[in-house]
Amino acid sequence: MEQRKCYSELLFPCLLLLCFTGSAKAYKNYTVGDSLGWYDNTEKPTVNYQKWASGKVFSLGDFLIFNTNTNHSVVQTYNATTYELCDYDDALDNDTTQWSTSNPSNTDTQPVTVAVPLMKEGATYFFSGDYDGDQCKSGLHFQINVTHGQGLPKSLQSPEEESPSPASPVAGDDDSAPDTIIPSNFNKPKEEGDDMKTDDGDSHKSGSVSMSMHVTLHRNLYGCFVLLGLVFLF
Repeated sequence: MEQRKCYSELLFPCLLLLCFTGSAKAYKNYTVGDSLGWYDNTEKPTVNYQKWASGKVFSLGDFLIFNTNTNHSVVQTYNATTYELCDYDDALDNDTTQWSTSNPSNTDTQPVTVAVPLMKEGATYFFSGDYDGDQCKSGLHFQINVTHGQGLPKSLQSPEEESPSPASPVAGDDDSAPDTIIPSNFNKPKEEGDDMKTDDGDSHKSGSVSMSMHVTLHRNLYGCFVLLGLVFLF
């Protein structure tokens, strides 16, 4: 009984460690404002999005889920000035994105859910740009800091961020042309009879090499026999 209790006491911390380790490695979805959704203070007076974001750890690959309606927009920017002005009219395309583009209307609203991936490290700002920034000034804004975490998953990586593959050779491209090996006698063409002279010289050389190898082999065999004889004598 005591042995089982000891095992259970050891197993419980291990299970906790595995649970926390698995959760730390997973990408997360955050519902902005939780059950209150994404609305300004005129509709949800108690909502405070900066307070909601504080204490949370946001990483690359996570998603922010905005539950709202067509009368509220979702603007993401990396430009602090754009965020402070609550105006994205003069913002650059590479630092500001409007994720919902419906025309605002108080009379005809439809529920929408906007999912925004976190694709860049550092400070990231969110606000509503509808009604000339009035919603933004009425509490519909917050900023977060995005950490690297596990980095972007492959599904969110752009082709530029992936490792480039080696360029394939293109026909007619000088850079891809193979090296050309030039014979040493390229500027000295053979005359008739040169082949015969070369063959004769090669045959003499091969004959002398064969004779030398034969003599060396004979000497080695003779030495082996002498050593064997000495071994049998002693």
